[in-house]
Amino acid sequence: MFKKTRLIFDFISNMGWRYVWFRVGYTLRTKTGLLKRKFPASVAPLQGLSLEAWRRDTPAFFFSGKNIPGLERMPSERLKQTFEQIQKGSYTFFSYRTYTVADGAEGWHTNPDTGYRYDATKHWTEIPDLSKEAGDIKFVWEKARFSFLYDVIRYDYHHGVDCADFVFGQIDSFIEHNPLNLGPQYKCSQETSLRILNWTFALYYYRDSEELTEERFRKIMQSIYGQLHHVYHNIHFSRIAVRNNHAITETLMLYLSGLLFPFMPETAEWSRKGKKWFEEEIAYQIYEDGTFLQYSMNYHRVVVQLLTWGLRLAELHGQRFADVVYDRAKKSLRFLDVCMDPVSGQLPNYGANDGALFFRLTDDDYRVYTSQLNDLRMVLHGTVSRPEESIHWYGYGEAPLGELDTDGTYAFPQGGYYIAQEENTKTFIRCGAYKDRPSQSDNLHLDVWVDGVNYLWDTGSYKYNTADHWLKYFNGVGGHNTVSVDGHDQMHKGGRFIWFYWVKDAKGKWKLTHDGENDAILFEGEIKGFRHLGGIAHERKVYKRKSTLEWVVTDELGGKGNWPMQQYWHINPVVQDLIKITAVDADGNSLEPLKETKWYSRYYGTKQDSIR
Repeated sequence: MFKKTRLIFDFISNMGWRYVWFRVGYTLRTKTGLLKRKFPASVAPLQGLSLEAWRRDTPAFFFSGKNIPGLERMPSERLKQTFEQIQKGSYTFFSYRTYTVADGAEGWHTNPDTGYRYDATKHWTEIPDLSKEAGDIKFVWEKARFSFLYDVIRYDYHHGVDCADFVFGQIDSFIEHNPLNLGPQYKCSQETSLRILNWTFALYYYRDSEELTEERFRKIMQSIYGQLHHVYHNIHFSRIAVRNNHAITETLMLYLSGLLFPFMPETAEWSRKGKKWFEEEIAYQIYEDGTFLQYSMNYHRVVVQLLTWGLRLAELHGQRFADVVYDRAKKSLRFLDVCMDPVSGQLPNYGANDGALFFRLTDDDYRVYTSQLNDLRMVLHGTVSRPEESIHWYGYGEAPLGELDTDGTYAFPQGGYYIAQEENTKTFIRCGAYKDRPSQSDNLHLDVWVDGVNYLWDTGSYKYNTADHWLKYFNGVGGHNTVSVDGHDQMHKGGRFIWFYWVKDAKGKWKLTHDGENDAILFEGEIKGFRHLGGIAHERKVYKRKSTLEWVVTDELGGKGNWPMQQYWHINPVVQDLIKITAVDADGNSLEPLKETKWYSRYYGTKQDSIR
C-alpha cells in the first residue's frame, strides 16, 4: 500500500494537479454521458455557400488548381505502382506496411491487423482506444487520415492521369460511412484535423475539376464544418491531458480554419483562439535550445511539417505569428540538421516512432528527413540544401542552394542531446533530465554512424499497444545502448505511456582534449536515476580520438547497494563483422560478451532480427 501511495504522489508531482483534475473531470463527463451530448451527430447546415463563389473567391493556398509553380513533370515507377496498389485497395500504413482494405463501411471500421470491426453506430466517447481484442486503434485511423492522397495527387500530376473521380469517391465514402461523431474515426481530434488538411490539399488541386460538383462540394464543406466543430469543442483534451504534437496539430487546424474557410460560421473566433493557442504550444513544447518535449525524432519532424504549413499559409494571407514561433522553428531546424546523418539523410531511430509522415511530397523513404527539413528551411531562410520537389507543392519556384555545415561538437542541454560530427562519422548521445513526460528509459544511449550506416543503433519503439515484454524491451534500457542495474530500467514503468520516478538530475558536456599527436573529444555525462531501487547515479564517459573509428566508453555506478551492471550494445547485423567490442571490469579483468539475437524496429509495427 505504501509503494502504491508513493507512485500516486510521484505521478501527481510529475503531471501536476491541472492535468489530474482535468482527467478526473473528463472521465466523469464521459461516464455520465455529458460529453456525448456535447458532440451531436449533426451540426447546423451551412447557408449561402456555393461552388461558384468559392472558385471565384478561393482563399489563398500553396497553389491553385493543377498549376504547381516550377515543378517539372517526372513520372516514376514508384508512383505508378503505388497508385495501382491503392486502386486495388492496398494502402501503405505507417509509411511502410501494406494492408488490403475493403471498400465501404468495412474498410473504414475494420482493423486490418487484427480483423476487429468497430461499431460505427456508437458515439466516439463509447469506443475504447485500448483493447486487446481490437488491437492498436492506429491501424483503423491510418487510411482515414487520407495521407495516401499525396501519392495519388503526385501520380496525377507527374503522369498526367486525372484521378479526381477516385479521390472524391474516397472522400464521399468516408462521409457516407462515418456520420459525425459516430464510430472510431472521431476518437482522436488530431486524426480529424489531419483529415481536414489533406482533404483541403485535394480540393485545391481539383478545384476546377468537373468531378467537383455543386452537390459534392456542399457535402464536403458540411463535413469539414462538423469536424472543425468537433476539434474546437474537444481542444482542451489535447492542450491539457495530452500536450504534445496532438495539441500543435489541432490548434494549427483551428487557426487555419479562418484562413481557408472564412465563409463558415465561427471560424473567425476559432482561428483567433487557435492562433493564440498554437503560439503557446510552440513556446512550451519546443525548448529554447530547439529540442522537443516528446524526445522523439519522428515526432519532431511532425512539428516541422506543421510549422511549414502554418508559417507558409500565414505568409500567403499576410499574417504573422508571435516572434517565438519563428525563433523555435529556426532552432528546431538547426537541432535536426545537426542530428541528421549527412550521407543518408536519416536521423537516429530515437524515441517514440509511430510512422507518421503527414504530407509526403517526394519519393524519399520515410526514414529520410531531408525534404521535410528543406521545406521548413525554404519558408524560414529561402534556401535548400538540395533540389526538392516538395518546395514546389508549397508554392515556391526555384530555390537557391545553401551549404549545411554541421561538423563539430554540439550540446543541447535542455532536451539532453550531445552530438559530435566529424565529416561522415556521427556520435549521438542522450543525456537529459525530464520536466515533461518521458516515453522511454534510455538515458546515456549512444548511437554511432559511419558513412551513412548506423553501426550501433537504437532499436526503435515497435508498437504502442502490444504485449508487455515487447514494450519493456523496446522502451526500456534493454533496447538501448546504455546500462541497466540488475536488469532494471532507470525509471519505473507504469501502464501504457506512464513512467514513474522520472530522471530529474542529468548533466553532460563535451571536452576537447589532446592525446599525443592526436586531437580527441571527450563526453562526460551523469544521471541520477533508479529511484525505485533507492537511487543510483550512472556516469558515462565517451572518448574518441579524431580521425579514428574507436570509441572508449567508461560506465560507473554510484549510490546505495552493490548492484551488478549490464552494458548493452545493439549492433546492425549488416556491419557486425566490422565491429569489435572489448570490455574490462573495474579491476582490469577482461569480460566476455553474451551475444543474443534481439530485435530492431525500423518502421512502426515491424521488427527484424538484430544483435545485442
